[in-house]
Amino acid sequence: MSRPSTLRQHSYPQPKRLQRTNSLLKYVQDVGQVTAATLLGIAMIGSSIAAGGLVGLAISFRNLPDVRILRNYVPTETSYIYDINGKLLYSLHDEANREVVDINRMSPHLKRAVLAIEDSYFYSHNGINPSSLGRALLANFAAGSTVEGGSTITMQLVKNLFLTPRRAFSRKLAEAVLALRLEQIFSKDEILEMYLNQVYWGHNNYGAETAAQSYFNKSAKDLTLPEAAMMAGLIQAPEDYSPFNHYQYTKERQLTVLNRMRQLGWITAQEESSAKTTPLVLGEVKSFRSSILPYVTEAAVKEMKQRFGNEAVLKGGMRVQTTVDLSLQRMAEEVVQAHHARIATTADQIALVAIDPRTHFVKAMVGGVDYQQSQYNRVLQAHRQPGSAFKPFVYYTAFASGRFTPASLIADTPVSYPDGYRYYTPKNYDGSFMGTIPIRTALELSRNVPAVKLGQAVGINQVIQVCRTLGIESPMQPVTSLPLGAVDLTPMEIAGAYATFASNGWYSAPTFIVQVTDSSGNLLLDNTPHPKLVLDPWATASLTDVLQGVVARGTGKSAQIDRPVAGKTGTTDSQRDVWFVGYVPQLAAAVWVGNDNYARLRAGATGGTYAAPIWRDFMQRALANVPVEGFKRPSDFIKP
Repeated sequence: MSRPSTLRQHSYPQPKRLQRTNSLLKYVQDVGQVTAATLLGIAMIGSSIAAGGLVGLAISFRNLPDVRILRNYVPTETSYIYDINGKLLYSLHDEANREVVDINRMSPHLKRAVLAIEDSYFYSHNGINPSSLGRALLANFAAGSTVEGGSTITMQLVKNLFLTPRRAFSRKLAEAVLALRLEQIFSKDEILEMYLNQVYWGHNNYGAETAAQSYFNKSAKDLTLPEAAMMAGLIQAPEDYSPFNHYQYTKERQLTVLNRMRQLGWITAQEESSAKTTPLVLGEVKSFRSSILPYVTEAAVKEMKQRFGNEAVLKGGMRVQTTVDLSLQRMAEEVVQAHHARIATTADQIALVAIDPRTHFVKAMVGGVDYQQSQYNRVLQAHRQPGSAFKPFVYYTAFASGRFTPASLIADTPVSYPDGYRYYTPKNYDGSFMGTIPIRTALELSRNVPAVKLGQAVGINQVIQVCRTLGIESPMQPVTSLPLGAVDLTPMEIAGAYATFASNGWYSAPTFIVQVTDSSGNLLLDNTPHPKLVLDPWATASLTDVLQGVVARGTGKSAQIDRPVAGKTGTTDSQRDVWFVGYVPQLAAAVWVGNDNYARLRAGATGGTYAAPIWRDFMQRALANVPVEGFKRPSDFIKP
């Protein structure tokens, strides 16, 4: 906890001291520690408080909390999520929306205004104001219920932190006991700082900083006198005096605060007059504002909770810098929307995710065409068959084995394999066979039969192991048809794996988070990438070289842009899923198109006709100001 000591440097003219009554309060503790068996004193407020006097009052207290725990008290705070450039995307909190700030980061106007209306004798009493407390006790005793407060700021603080809101004489005396003890342990500035960070200001805003941001869209340190007086006036009944609910009551209460400040000599008559006539330029209620990138922030929050736990994320006041670039994200959303209008009659959903191969930071993610209609994130949650987009894993495995090169020949001829009580007979998309062809041609034209044969040659289990190395965790069965994409994967898994191809074999786990700090700037998580070389560089460069041919001459021509591109189309036999996954050295992206109910797409729909144009349009915009880079060539490395 901070130990500010500057508040007293402000020259606050003190009001005339009240005539203190004779009072006696004994606070009994065993070595200062309150226990279940502790009798916490007898509170007696002496005679002659008013005519007819209150002669004495004594109540025993048991099990009052030890206020010394506040030395280690950390209030719950709101956590904030930003894009990679510091643009606020979302704030999340539990019950209390709060940002804790040092008292020196609060406007002097606010501190004076709050003291004026809530406790103008704050710096002259020891936790209780005997005159106002005695007056309140007499009024409450006469009424038989609590009708008047009399609480100091210190008493309000202990009530908020330690006591129930039940209105009773015993609770009021407990406030007094705890307030006296609190003032023995903490300085006035420390108490005021805790109070201003703890108090409720309406609309789920706790603490001065959060309230200032909500009401005026500025920090508490920048509040003007009129704004500070308005906020101070809210404390008594925040929702009733809220300018968002009853602006007339707000202004009336503001005038009351300003008048009290002038009476105390804390502002001049001219300052009061000017503040009264200055219009209040209000912000907006921010406590319940939705995320501007809901698919992204939900993914970041999920990753945060896995690392830190639910309570720390909701109450810990974390500052989360995500990997996502808001400008790229908007480009991705706009491209998805534009293309969805084109294909909506046959495909109801599109998912897109882009990853930086150099860091494996997720730069943009569109989990569906409309978050408001469906919160289901297809990038992370939808397990769909990748079709021929899976083939690069087979071809990489073949190259890495050292037995095959892009120029190696393979037979595109009929073949059958035992499959239980039947035979599995793979077919090409067009039903034809090309005979013996180079591996390069087989992948460029996405021939199915050569891919199946190659999978058998290198071993399906070895292909699966390569997928695991690339971070793919979805279940896989070593079936003969696996090279054709007979497995359910997420777009994120596919994109992350292709990003490793783009980095020439250097792998980091994809992430949505760059770093996390607490509200004081202390680093909690540093996701600076530490990539590991997990693939053979020659085999990876060979695969990339062949995948460039897919775009230049093969099934991915619709993905051509004004720079070297490697990628692969994917179309399932059932035409329920179509893909294009591709990359340049600086960015990899996966696009999936399909229907949530697994309905077939229009006859003839392919990854090349549906998904590749989406990928192309996004990448052209995303790379508009990015220098053109070429890929590493196989000749740059030694063949295994």
